[in-house]
Amino acid sequence: MSQAAYVVGHITILDPLLWAEYKARVPDTLAPFAAELMLRGQLGQALAGSHPHTDIVCIRFADPEQARAWHDSPAYQALVPLRQRAARVDLMLHES
Repeated sequence: MSQAAYVVGHITILDPLLWAEYKARVPDTLAPFAAELMLRGQLGQALAGSHPHTDIVCIRFADPEQARAWHDSPAYQALVPLRQRAARVDLMLHES
């Protein structure tokens, strides 16, 4: 039985206009992988420890293979240069 997988991005926005463009284009890259955008939000407060980023995204996939396939897809990889100009992003894959 496959396990759900979550791609979590911790984000510090450098250029809000470029970031808005990137965010608008990501959903089309997710559709072929039946991914669900679970959360896009801003940090309200660190309850324990510290956290250097201001924003977060969480995307659910059916399994880790689908998450990796999305990340490595030509459609998403075409957006990576835009993402790199728009923000500092730590992108991680979590399995449940």
